[in-house]
Amino acid sequence: MKPIIQLLHFGYHQAMSCIFPVAIFGTLALSSVIELPFIYRYDAILLILLGVQYFMYRSGLETLDEIKVICIFHIIGLCLEIYKVSMGSWEYPEPGYTKLLGVPLYSGFMYASVASFMCQVWRRLRMDMTGWPGLTPAALLGGAIYFNFFTHHFIPDFRWWLTALVFIVFWKTRIIYRVRTAAYRMHLTLAFILVGFFIWLAENIATFFDAWKYPDQHQTWQLVSFSKISSWFLLVIISVIIVAQLKYVKANRTKND
Repeated sequence: MKPIIQLLHFGYHQAMSCIFPVAIFGTLALSSVIELPFIYRYDAILLILLGVQYFMYRSGLETLDEIKVICIFHIIGLCLEIYKVSMGSWEYPEPGYTKLLGVPLYSGFMYASVASFMCQVWRRLRMDMTGWPGLTPAALLGGAIYFNFFTHHFIPDFRWWLTALVFIVFWKTRIIYRVRTAAYRMHLTLAFILVGFFIWLAENIATFFDAWKYPDQHQTWQLVSFSKISSWFLLVIISVIIVAQLKYVKANRTKND
């Protein structure tokens, strides 16, 4: 009976941590079948998601520090989106007033939703890490991963070399998470893979509801390439590095105070 109770508590905290991602995909789904009067779909999505964020902050579901992290990821994601769209990797075909260089501003929230989940699940499951490699190697690896998303268009793609480095740099890193009074451990790279896989599933849902389109999806919807899992795997690493480092900084600041 106890394992079932533990699983239910774990599932509850995971579900609560997914409120913002669910809000995004719910908005995408509803706006694809319900025509909104007097407003473009992309503009409506942005307003709705801003409203969701405001509600989550005012209701206490998200803290001010978590909102700051989400804003950082929104900017990181938006910059990547603008570059990828300019390179023809995918496109946002619908009109909208809140588009910057062909990219709707709401798109940054799809990256920010990863940060929202990370922050929420970290707090709810009282997470910690052992064997953290430190700021310098983690930041250098995270920066190399991010820039590889840009540079692989005109120099060789180093994602598989970077993936190998992830396993080396985080070989000793374990996540400690707590469900009620029990503590559990998981290898950090396994967590990267699991989250990357579920984001890939979410990406299939998003493209099905026309959040964006890949070149091979213009005639008819197709399953997103399995290779995208590796991209999300690497992007999740950037998320964890930033969130974990900010958590450590805050913990040390609070301790010193």
